[in-house]
Amino acid sequence: MSEKTQPRGATCEITSPFEMVQQRIDAICERLKTCETCHLRLRECERELIVHFPVKMDDGRIEVFTGYRVQHSDIRGPAKGGIRFHPDVTLDETKALAAWMTLKTAVVNIPYGGAKGAVTCDPKVLSQDELERLTRRYASDISLVIGPERDIPAPDVGTNPQIMAWIMDTYSVNKGYSVLGVVTGKPIALGGSKGRFEATGRGCTITAKLSAQHLGISFDGATVAVQGFGNVGSVSAILLAKEGCKIIAVSDSKGGIYNPQGLDVEEVRSHKKATGSVVNYKDAEAITNTELLELPCDILLPSALEDAICAPNAASVKARMIVEGANGPITPEADDILGDNGKFVVPDVLANAGGVVVSYFEWVQGLQSFFWSEDEVNRQLQMVMDNTFHEVLEISQREKVDMRNAAYMLAIKRIEEAMMTRGMFP
Repeated sequence: MSEKTQPRGATCEITSPFEMVQQRIDAICERLKTCETCHLRLRECERELIVHFPVKMDDGRIEVFTGYRVQHSDIRGPAKGGIRFHPDVTLDETKALAAWMTLKTAVVNIPYGGAKGAVTCDPKVLSQDELERLTRRYASDISLVIGPERDIPAPDVGTNPQIMAWIMDTYSVNKGYSVLGVVTGKPIALGGSKGRFEATGRGCTITAKLSAQHLGISFDGATVAVQGFGNVGSVSAILLAKEGCKIIAVSDSKGGIYNPQGLDVEEVRSHKKATGSVVNYKDAEAITNTELLELPCDILLPSALEDAICAPNAASVKARMIVEGANGPITPEADDILGDNGKFVVPDVLANAGGVVVSYFEWVQGLQSFFWSEDEVNRQLQMVMDNTFHEVLEISQREKVDMRNAAYMLAIKRIEEAMMTRGMFP
């Protein structure tokens, strides 16, 4: 089974991610009585670029890969969003991820729109040289639409700071001078920001702690299950453990591990680095990704991919609080079931926004050629996430809606205001 389908609940059917986003947008626009023009514009992406490009493999063969760069909106500023390398990625998924980015940047109130990029490939089976050639050709092909003032990519599933460095270099070579601001999530040596690698996981940890305080859950000893032990999941688990939480289960695309007494998360990360998976870690029993989602715990972090929790398995979720480390891990139908069961959900557009917030900090630092300390980055991130959480919570309580609807209401109001103020050309 592929990495993409494995983390989902075994009985979950894969829905259209973009239709799922449109459903949520429709519901909020109707509730807010958003102007029809704004509603219609939010339902569609502004630009969709599809590229098919050749890459020479190490054995001399030529393979043609398909890539995407989708810009959902640039109303509030340059489009912003990661690049995903994954064998199952589609245009529909990329459009959904771009729309989520538009909402996410509006929720945390940074001057960006939303975009997303992707290449349908399996980076795990490519050599370093093949990965570099693929990245550089893809970067060259999408250079038509990216740039520090128009669309700024960043890492996502299957990509990392090295890939961002290749994109930055390729774009710069074509321009004839170094352009630090064309991507974020770069290595420090090329204008990256301290604290960027941990930012998404740190944002999840901040919102989890704020949610626990709101719900009266003691963070010291709170039990946590983390689905997806990549960048977001592993960093979240480590930071939560440092805050006193007990990490009882983690998983990746190959399976999961469980110890009700708690896992040594640093050791688990070392084990995964050595073996390629958390599976077969000592002092833990094997569990499936589906079983992890249904464990009794205080906090559940679905940090893999979309549609992990859906109608067939939502009623089996026992966690008191769910913090969405991934984008779109809960379907609309599952949201209703979780709400009826009294589960407190911190939505993706808030919970995992730490990455784009610090990407914004990196972009600003690159444009100014003035770089901050890690303490300053983390302090600014804490302030943004704290303020945003309480803004969303206030709307949730005032309007008697869940946190997702509250976050969407905040985002769409800000986007509508920008649209109305700018007007429409011609």
